[in-house]
Amino acid sequence: MSTAGDWAASGVLALTGRADGPPLLPPGRAATVAGELADRFAERTGVRVDGAALLAERAAFTGGRRRGAVSVGGSCRLLPTADGWAAVSCARPDDPALLGALVGRELPGDPWPEVAAWLREHPGAVLAERAELLGVAAAPVAPRRAPQVLPEPPHRPVAGLLVADFSALWAGPLCTSLLALAGARVVKVETPGRPDGARYGHPGFYRLLHAGTRSVVLDPASATGRSALARLVDAADVVVEASRPRALAAWGLDAAAAVAAGTTWISLTAAGRGSGRVGFGDDVAAAAGLVASDTDGTPLFCGDALADPLTGLTAAVLATTAPADGSGVLHDVSMTDVVARTLDGTPSWPAGDLPVALPRRREPAGDAPVAGADTADVLRELGLPC
Repeated sequence: MSTAGDWAASGVLALTGRADGPPLLPPGRAATVAGELADRFAERTGVRVDGAALLAERAAFTGGRRRGAVSVGGSCRLLPTADGWAAVSCARPDDPALLGALVGRELPGDPWPEVAAWLREHPGAVLAERAELLGVAAAPVAPRRAPQVLPEPPHRPVAGLLVADFSALWAGPLCTSLLALAGARVVKVETPGRPDGARYGHPGFYRLLHAGTRSVVLDPASATGRSALARLVDAADVVVEASRPRALAAWGLDAAAAVAAGTTWISLTAAGRGSGRVGFGDDVAAAAGLVASDTDGTPLFCGDALADPLTGLTAAVLATTAPADGSGVLHDVSMTDVVARTLDGTPSWPAGDLPVALPRRREPAGDAPVAGADTADVLRELGLPC
């Protein structure tokens, strides 16, 4: 199938363009890349999914539709800056306050008018600097050069591997849900004050990504919790996390030490472990250049948070590999780089006569555990007091 055909079959076209306009074909070949990643995962594990269809799967649960310069989920916007465009997210409860700090004033009620006014007066570089300093999920839209693709270690069986999943939302849980389907033993880790925000999203989508996993809640502020976290990481064959390094260090977790002990550590961040940038699927994809173009050149969102499923598929493939000598490895997965690798200069254009498939979904393979349902059992297995 052609790149355009892959896009058309994926369900993403139905989510790309203005609400009152025709569907648009996104730039690049992300749907084709997603299919290639899924094929590689299937070759190594026997678990076959439609990679391109995963890109639009969340919208099949939520009923999301295209909204132009507003993301499908409604929490991210494309807004003009003094020298271009920027993607800005307001998804977390404390984001309105952070956006107020960004623009230098308290934002009562709807934050968007004040944010839009501030952006029009400031260049993208100023936004990027202040957003990283404040932890705001925002960045200028500036297409990245595709980074070099490094060779992967040899692949290995996944069945039976112990996977400690410290991630949340979509990218990391998609990775670990695929590993669970392939027979890995996945333990999802949350803390009392920081549950996975996806628990409050669509319940069917949450079940899809967490059926077949176990859930533990551990408190890194307590000696018992820190000990359990350390023991779990020591026992894990694979660790998947999506936090800035200093956040995990505050929990007493050391990626370098785990890798030295033979662990495969997969770190998912907006722009790499060396960056302080915070980002979510919509703003990361748009900032990397995965945006459609309206007839007047206005950038519009492509699909629903495409950086998330692309990164989840990438991480799942990486988890099927390990150095031949049994040593550990750190995979520093930048979501921005994952998106950039799909952009090949192919522009966005109207879908025209292409058949536009609607987003479709897989059915959950069971229920997701409630938070902490398996804490006692996992602690017993680690030889720790319950």
